[in-house]
Amino acid sequence: MIVVDDGSQDDTRTVAERYGERIRFRRDEHRGAGAARNAAVELATGEYLAFLDADDRFLPEKLEHQLAALDADPELDMVFGHVREFVSPELSDEVRAAIRPPAPPSPWMTPNLMLIRRGSFDRVGSFATELRVAETVDWYARATDLGLKGLTLPEVVLERRLHPLNSGMRERDARSDYLQVIRASMERRRRRQQG
Repeated sequence: MIVVDDGSQDDTRTVAERYGERIRFRRDEHRGAGAARNAAVELATGEYLAFLDADDRFLPEKLEHQLAALDADPELDMVFGHVREFVSPELSDEVRAAIRPPAPPSPWMTPNLMLIRRGSFDRVGSFATELRVAETVDWYARATDLGLKGLTLPEVVLERRLHPLNSGMRERDARSDYLQVIRASMERRRRRQQG
């Protein structure tokens, strides 16, 4: 297991060190989620990659269900599942009232829901580091453009914590990143059609 501390100001290092050599730990200056995931991939040595943000949690059977799907179909590149949201329980009533209610369980093409073969990830390449909120959308668009084969399991495999520091809430002024990602995907498709 690899923990990349992206410049947090909490006790991430102390918690990770409690696990000894079972955790490979790296601390970087804050560079964003894309850079942190890329750092983890650089340290990884296994044939599969799974990502988890510090504020979310895998369900216990997540990797087992997803690995079984990959084993059953050698042509499959990546497996997703469904996410269930919850409002972080330690928040005050006032803060909770400002957060949108949890959505019903649903599929979501995000790295936290994904188990992917290392070779398939390498075909797509690293996460974008210049985007503040759309790096996962950009990565998935590139994977789709390359024709990676994915499967979404019907099971809930991830619980996503809602709180005021979620990047979508914190980086509202960066939503133009999504337009940049859409334009880049359309340009890749146009070049393929012309070439």
